Amino acid sequence: MNANFRRAALAAALGLAMAGPAAAQAASLPTVQKSGSVEYMTGGVGQDEATAMEREAGRWPMALEFAVRDGKKADFAADVHVRIRDAERNVVLDTTADGPFVLAKLEPGRYRVEATLAGKTLRRDVTVGKGHARTLFEWPAGTGEETSPAG
Repeated sequence: MNANFRRAALAAALGLAMAGPAAAQAASLPTVQKSGSVEYMTGGVGQDEATAMEREAGRWPMALEFAVRDGKKADFAADVHVRIRDAERNVVLDTTADGPFVLAKLEPGRYRVEATLAGKTLRRDVTVGKGHARTLFEWPAGTGEETSPAG
C-alpha cells in the first residue's frame, strides 16, 4: 500500500510539473462569480494571486484596482464595496472585493463605478469599449485603518 501511495504521489507531481506555469497561474486565480448577467472575479490577496490577477486583467473588459496611498507608496486595499451602474443608472454589479482587484465582463458602454472603503466613497465614470478599461481607486493614507482609543 505504501508503494502505491508513493507511485500516486509521484504521478501527481509529474503531472503538475508537465502542466507548467499555466496550471500554476490558473490555480492561483479566484473563482469566477456571476451577478445577474455579469461575470466577475475578485481577489488578489497574496503575491501569487495578485500577480495572476494582474496578468488576467487584460482579458476582461473592466479591471478595477484598489489602494491606499501613503506618500510615495501605495498598499493594496481589500473589503471595498463596489457598485457599478450602467448608463440608465441600473445597478449591474454590487459586491464587496475580496482583495485589491475586481475584474468584470461588461458589455461596451458607459458605467459609473462607486468604490467605498471605510465609509469613504470614490466615484469614476468608466467607458468599456472593444478593448480593456482599467481604473485605479486610491484613498488617502489612514483610510480603513483601525484607530485605537487614547489611553
